[in-house]
Amino acid sequence: MRLLVVSDVHSNLQALRRVLEDAGLFDLAICAGDIVGYGPDPIKCVETFVERGFRCVAGNHDAAVVTGDVLGFNPYAAEAISINRLLLDDERRMWLGRLPVRLMLNIEGVKVVVFHGSPRDPLNEYVFPMEVSHLAVEFLDVTGADLLILGHTHVPYVQRSGLGMIVNPGSVGQPRDLDPRASYMIIEVEEGEVSIDHRRAEYDVDEVASRIRHQRLPDVLATRLYYGR
Repeated sequence: MRLLVVSDVHSNLQALRRVLEDAGLFDLAICAGDIVGYGPDPIKCVETFVERGFRCVAGNHDAAVVTGDVLGFNPYAAEAISINRLLLDDERRMWLGRLPVRLMLNIEGVKVVVFHGSPRDPLNEYVFPMEVSHLAVEFLDVTGADLLILGHTHVPYVQRSGLGMIVNPGSVGQPRDLDPRASYMIIEVEEGEVSIDHRRAEYDVDEVASRIRHQRLPDVLATRLYYGR
């Protein structure tokens, strides 16, 4: 099984399309949340996920776009959520509202578990690379996962332990590891063995920045795309 694993697309349609082109053929696509928010094209991003049959969990931005509750978000994120909420129609908001906060899959004998944040706080906990090594045993034990997929940080990593591994594919639509290219993973599972290929894909940042400004989203959300932060 060849898996495409993405997270934190954040309404960045150009980055999502480039990842799909770059990835080539795959058997299953998984998203660790935050399909919408920040970017200018939430409808087309949701449509792409539906058309390509992605298996998704909800992220904190997805949930906020559904409910309208922006408590706890910084002003730029809150404004972007409000604009994304207006750009989406009822059908797409309902689809986002039906996303689970946890996804469990059995792929060729490998138990795969997906959260946006963490098993302790599926929507909101950030698990950064410097923390995951200390949490790996606890998280793999409590979930029973052989492969635990997390998102939310916009920073990619692979953490292996005796119980299994935890991965974060980074962000497709708004990387924050000082590399502006879209970040994702190809994971291959064969006879119980898991191999990870972390990839980057260049896309037209100028086009996305222009669309962000056209939709009157905060300008900082356009400029940060050039720096991967």
